[in-house]
Amino acid sequence: MSATAQATTHVTPSAPAPAVERQPVWKHGLAAAVAASAATTSLAAVASAAGISFADSTGASIPLAGFAQLTLVFSLVGVAIAAVMARRARRPRRTFIRTTIALTALSFIPDLTFGFDAGSAATLVALHTVAAAIVVPTLAARLAHTR
Repeated sequence: MSATAQATTHVTPSAPAPAVERQPVWKHGLAAAVAASAATTSLAAVASAAGISFADSTGASIPLAGFAQLTLVFSLVGVAIAAVMARRARRPRRTFIRTTIALTALSFIPDLTFGFDAGSAATLVALHTVAAAIVVPTLAARLAHTR
């Protein structure tokens, strides 16, 4: 009797692909919000020292602390938006990026319509862009491509 080796292949059901683990956005978002707040406040101080007034048509000027406070508050709003999209959106990262691009563009409207001189308006638009450039990519990186 001859023994022949027969190759047998065992088919095992593949394990389900692990779900994409959501990384907590709030910790990274808080750090990004603080960093954006510090960056915009520092840049506003430099601009102010260079002669940018940040005064509107009534003569009221934005205080330096206002840059820190508003950047922090609106960055935290962005963190909340990211957290909601992480749970609700079909494509959290894409939806978040599109939403924040639109909101950043809308944030330019007061800078361009509240009677700031051209230098102040351009600087304010640039500061909004700086804050978004710090916060949005940090949060987007924590969001899944799809849910």
